Amino acid sequence: MPALVDVLKLLAICAAAAILGNWFLAEVRKSKRMKRPWHAAYLSPPGLLMLAALTLPLIYWLARR
Repeated sequence: MPALVDVLKLLAICAAAAILGNWFLAEVRKSKRMKRPWHAAYLSPPGLLMLAALTLPLIYWLARR
């Protein structure tokens, strides 16, 4: 039974990553269509979520060292 719970957790994380990635890609395409700078997509809600997801573990790791 614990293995099933672990698999469900993994599936939930993968689904969330796919949804966030798709949302970010849509923002990138929208920014390109509107001829905005390359970094405009990173200032959108999915871009900020992705940046937070990438930097918070790094900050935590550096603080623990």
